Amino acid sequence: MKFIVIIDRDENGMYIVECPSIPGCVSEGVNEEEAIENIKDAIKQCLEVRSEKGMPLTINMREVEVIV
Repeated sequence: MKFIVIIDRDENGMYIVECPSIPGCVSEGVNEEEAIENIKDAIKQCLEVRSEKGMPLTINMREVEVIV
């Protein structure tokens, strides 16, 4: 499975990564590469827990256009 992730840096320089299609699925790393590897593990764990609890694996996401 492929997922879109969002990468940001916090005030301490840590890379924060989240998977918006899986609520609460967040990880971090000291560099981008580590953060990406960590989010892969977090995604696997989140999917396992959601499956065990009978929850949908992901939430629906849509792209919308906003005219400014």
